[in-house]
Amino acid sequence: MFLASPPEPCLVKESNQAFFDLFPHRFDYIYAPHPEPGTKPHWQTESRHPLTNRLLNQSSYLYGVRFGVKTRYCLLDIDAGSPYHPDRDGFAVQRILGVLEPLGLTRSLICTSSYSGGLHIYFPFQSAQKTWELGATLTILLENAGFSVKPGCLEVFPNHRSPNPQGKPSLFNAHRLPLQMGSYLLNQDFEPVWTDRFNFVQQWQSSQEHNEIPPRLLSRILKQNQRKRYQISGKAAKFLNDLNAEIELGWTDYGQTNYLLGRIAMRTYIFHHVLEGSTPLIGQSLVDEIVAVARSLPGYQEWCQHQHQIEHRAAEWARCVENSHYFPYGTGSCINNAQHQRSAEPSGSQQSLNWNQQRSENTKERIRQAIADLLNQNILPTQATARFKALTRYGIGGASLYRYKDLWHPNFLVAPEDQDFINNPLNPSDQYTQLEPVQSDQHSSNLLAVLDGNSAQSVDSSDQAVEDFGINDGNTTVDAGFDCSTHGSADADASYWHSCQHSCQHSHWSKRVLPQLETEQLLLSGNSSRILDAEWWFQSGQRLGWLFRGFPLKPP
Repeated sequence: MFLASPPEPCLVKESNQAFFDLFPHRFDYIYAPHPEPGTKPHWQTESRHPLTNRLLNQSSYLYGVRFGVKTRYCLLDIDAGSPYHPDRDGFAVQRILGVLEPLGLTRSLICTSSYSGGLHIYFPFQSAQKTWELGATLTILLENAGFSVKPGCLEVFPNHRSPNPQGKPSLFNAHRLPLQMGSYLLNQDFEPVWTDRFNFVQQWQSSQEHNEIPPRLLSRILKQNQRKRYQISGKAAKFLNDLNAEIELGWTDYGQTNYLLGRIAMRTYIFHHVLEGSTPLIGQSLVDEIVAVARSLPGYQEWCQHQHQIEHRAAEWARCVENSHYFPYGTGSCINNAQHQRSAEPSGSQQSLNWNQQRSENTKERIRQAIADLLNQNILPTQATARFKALTRYGIGGASLYRYKDLWHPNFLVAPEDQDFINNPLNPSDQYTQLEPVQSDQHSSNLLAVLDGNSAQSVDSSDQAVEDFGINDGNTTVDAGFDCSTHGSADADASYWHSCQHSCQHSHWSKRVLPQLETEQLLLSGNSSRILDAEWWFQSGQRLGWLFRGFPLKPP
């Protein structure tokens, strides 16, 4: 329980009234007799009556005051033996002032506290602030910056106070008033300069005009930076405080929605029942809480560009965290609540895919459809880079394309029927023994007529009799062949086999289908059986070339 401030006393106006008005709270003041040089004063608290202006003017004691419910100033106390004193660290004071600038405190008054050489740094500001909130914010900011806030080192007024466990009234710490014995204003070089109460008020008011704490800034900074103590393990408490630090700052720019929703979903799913004393949230209740937290954060209206679909985004993150390895704190096991709910449904959901698997299958299907569309238009690029760029124009991300390269990359894309053909080729001689030659009235000087998916008649100007050797590939026959009896020697068909040799030398399929055979030697061997084998492999290569038309199969 905190002590509520009584109404301010009605005091007699004095000639130095402007100076006295700087410190309006006079209850529970402290006083001490003037000490001997080199000794410390013995402070006592007077709670029977308030400190009056005339007692201050009399100056028979050293006086100090406390803070009420609200205040228009704060101060820092750096003792002479502190590591932050200018005699020990010439830059510490500037670092401290820099820590407090985000609050709007940019101007200060620095004076000595007494003959000991300690420093009092005053920060007057225009709008009255809640005293406890100001003290807590100052303390947390300084501690987070690495400063040690404790007596003898660095003290903050008003101090960060906590409720008394016995329920007794809790007072803010008192501080000594300025310009008493041994107290002088200091310049920028921390050298004392003479001043009186009138000049002190002028400098106070000048600094006050430059210091302005925006409304609700203290509560926002306090919520963003305060690391609370929870009744959970040390590692869990750190995890929760780290999530708070990420979330409570809210939106500060565009492009932060996805990141913040992920952190909100994680904190809500894991710790909401700890913070609110309820049961763990799952399903739609989890989604609703994520949306409520997101809309309450600072910067949501100004920077979030997904306000029209915030519920959909929150639902995606809720499903994601439910299917992750995280689980509500204290449950003791990683239970997938979403899958547990689906298992109760009677529609065969045991075999259903989870959310990640569904997205994976959808991405694969989009890649397949894109490849099919490019093939139908006969514009599928043969190079990997060009094909990659063509697929990205279908709205497929680069990461997805790299993950599923087997669906589109030239090194992986092979027609299934011809993959079996390549892996398990028939013996050429056996293949031909299974085929019956078909007499044709047409003659050809080429081994293979143009194939277009159906049978095509060969056209030639040669007087060679052409036999048709069909290749059982479903809907294609090869209208090309020869009579082995007429090819007893290579000389009889020099021009014919020269054409075949030239075609094989320039056909990568003779190397791709049967890289271990030297096609040229087979054609020039003069052996009809070996020539038959060579022609069969040549025709097989042309067949594969037709089947893979539009696919990026290149010679090695």
